[in-house]
Amino acid sequence: LRAQRPNAPFLELVHRLDRETSGLLVIAKKRAVLTALHRALRDGEVDKTYIALVCRRWLAPARRIDLALHKYTTAEGERRVSVRADGKPAVTRVRLMRRWENFTLLEVKLETGRTHQIRVHLAHTGFPICGDDKYGDFALNRTLRSVGLKRMFLHAAALSFRTPASGELLHLQAPLPDDLARFLAALDANERCDHAAAV
Repeated sequence: LRAQRPNAPFLELVHRLDRETSGLLVIAKKRAVLTALHRALRDGEVDKTYIALVCRRWLAPARRIDLALHKYTTAEGERRVSVRADGKPAVTRVRLMRRWENFTLLEVKLETGRTHQIRVHLAHTGFPICGDDKYGDFALNRTLRSVGLKRMFLHAAALSFRTPASGELLHLQAPLPDDLARFLAALDANERCDHAAAV
């Protein structure tokens, strides 16, 4: 982005996404905006919504996952996160969107923004994200790759926050990218969908 916009003297990431996560990413063009949005994120004033496809059938219409997370580095130097009582507080809210026989589409909202929070919370509760190469079901991931899901099914679908300058409430949305939408269409064609769960 900096190379494409040589006249923009300041471009900085307001937040991050994991490498394979698609969707919305906010970039600040002024330091004052960056600082204000960082404060808003810390104070829980930014509403972030993700869509995740998980393995197995999720039954609850809604659930709040409150599990502390601990960040560590493996012997190979890889960053990992685990659920641990002495970790940092982490809260994830989950809502059922659609359900098939072996998969579930979830809407996920973050109350906190810890590293790998959604991935670890869902995996720990027995519903790993499809295609997750760190915390997922590795045997199933190999099968999913062979039928078209080449990456983790996690998408940053919506963001809401007040602009620092005017206080105007912004609602931003990003539709599912083509590869993830195609995979859902293939699920519809091959698995029975529980339309009673669809929202």
